[in-house]
Amino acid sequence: MGMIYEELTLRNAGDVFNARREIIKEAEIRQTKVTAIVDTGAATMVINEDICRQLGLELEPDKHYKAMLADGTRHTYSWSEPVEVQWKDRSMVCQAIVVPTAKEILLGVIPLEAMDLIVHPLKQELTGAHGDTVIIRI
Repeated sequence: MGMIYEELTLRNAGDVFNARREIIKEAEIRQTKVTAIVDTGAATMVINEDICRQLGLELEPDKHYKAMLADGTRHTYSWSEPVEVQWKDRSMVCQAIVVPTAKEILLGVIPLEAMDLIVHPLKQELTGAHGDTVIIRI
């Protein structure tokens, strides 16, 4: 299977909540567009320090994640405050693991599952697991 890259919009979820409550204006929501690699071997969203700073996300002081990188090395990383991940018309909110010097943003299986997305094996692209309808299992 080849590498699959997708354009995502990342937003500071706290800003999104504050805009809904009219504490800040919608134009004040810190957000950025990124090209992320779809990584079904990664658990969750992985961002770097630059994206974390650009979105104004704080690191969770007491939450750390032990991770093994693709090269087999193990490190401990911090979690960010919640980030809203949007792909086309689907979105979800999760914390991201902050790998300070990561060259690529990773979209892992937790956000994929939350947005009801799968990798289409023949087309090598993201697609809805259930077509255009988002199915949420509760």
